Amino acid sequence: MTKAIQTYNQTQEDSDQEICNTLAKFIDGELPESTSKIWHGHPVWFLSDNPIVGYSKQKAGLRLMFWSGASFDETGLSVRGKKFKDASVYYTSPEQINPADLKRWLQKAQDIQWDYKNIVKRKGQLLRLK
Repeated sequence: MTKAIQTYNQTQEDSDQEICNTLAKFIDGELPESTSKIWHGHPVWFLSDNPIVGYSKQKAGLRLMFWSGASFDETGLSVRGKKFKDASVYYTSPEQINPADLKRWLQKAQDIQWDYKNIVKRKGQLLRLK
């Protein structure tokens, strides 16, 4: 876990801090080839400079978002819009994190990717990478 992500996690309330730390350690363990940083104010992991997964504090709880998650065909992830391919889940306590689900979603995040890295160059058009 990077120092910047540690700092982000430490600024959260106690229960959210535990969720953040659990997610960060799990993501780091499952995506060893990824790079991570604070991007647009919250922790995000990248594969080949393409955003894959990240989390942020929202009113509804701590949101774990997968950039290509709408293509995962997973009932545990909520799809928000149609223009982008993201899907997410909200946590309000660390006990809600299901390691089997998280492991499966992170595997799909590696296998199913839309090209967010070049979305500006393509004027908002998304192309599937994998």
